[in-house]
Amino acid sequence: MTVLVTGGAGYIGSHMVLALIDAGERVVVLDDLSNGFRWAVHPNAELIVGDASDQALVGRVIQARGVDAIAHFAAKIVVPDSVADPLGYYLANTVKTRALFAAAVAGGVKHLIFSSTAAVYGTPERNPVTEDARPHPESPYGNSKLMSELMLADAARAHGLGYVVLRYFNVAGADPEGRSGQSTPNATHLIKVGCEAALGLRPGVSVFGTDFPTPDGTGVRDYIQVSDLVAAHLDALRHLRRGGGNLTLNCGYGRGYSVLEVIETVKRVSGVDFPVTLAPRRPGDPAAIVAGADRIRAEIGWRPAFDDLTAIVGQALAWERRLAERRAT
Repeated sequence: MTVLVTGGAGYIGSHMVLALIDAGERVVVLDDLSNGFRWAVHPNAELIVGDASDQALVGRVIQARGVDAIAHFAAKIVVPDSVADPLGYYLANTVKTRALFAAAVAGGVKHLIFSSTAAVYGTPERNPVTEDARPHPESPYGNSKLMSELMLADAARAHGLGYVVLRYFNVAGADPEGRSGQSTPNATHLIKVGCEAALGLRPGVSVFGTDFPTPDGTGVRDYIQVSDLVAAHLDALRHLRRGGGNLTLNCGYGRGYSVLEVIETVKRVSGVDFPVTLAPRRPGDPAAIVAGADRIRAEIGWRPAFDDLTAIVGQALAWERRLAERRAT
């Protein structure tokens, strides 16, 4: 049995590959390297450079490598960019995902784990938000992911495909062993931006919105450590292989931190008081969103190991230093 990981050279995908290899799985990565890096792929995984929407290519990979499961990470993920380029996001996240689903069905793949997002909820009526809440995306990014969720559910009913949809909240940190981390240039993840500012790689950090209805006026998010997130994927895969039913699950800790709280944590951990600029809200950003995280524990037995914001920031800082060393050599 082989697991096909689309986008496996990127941030979350590369951590998934590490976890699968650590678990003794056979892994094939399919990545076009537009946002990923060849060096980020574990040497024991096979890398195929190509597009996950290339149905002929995916079909050949499924048959030749005996793929029984797909973990689909390849996507565009920046909310404000999706507002500016909605058609690009619908192409990358919906049209291309439909092609991958078609190839999976045609190839007889049994299990599929789909990377979705808390953006499908928009601004929830209450926090923590549970999986039973009515989806109400406020950006093309959220819409594009919700459309793919609906397609997957319909395909599963028609063709018997087993799936788990994982709705990510804010992913952060790096592999605790320092093997991978967020490496994309000009990334917008707050903790990465703060760490780059602390190391002098950015002039500072911008806070987008200080008038939200939150305790300090800045947005509140649930930050989940990336290795905990991929552990949920492995738990989901085990669930499906045991014959478990189709699920849609939140991936978060059930606790939120404001933008200013995160920035202060980065300053404290790094020991650097970098500049902070206040800016208007960005389109598509909800005031607060925190995961209702009970169902994932109950359904697939997920137990987080790295639920500590200070430790997450420390991992991110250590990874940024490794990246700086890599660039210098």
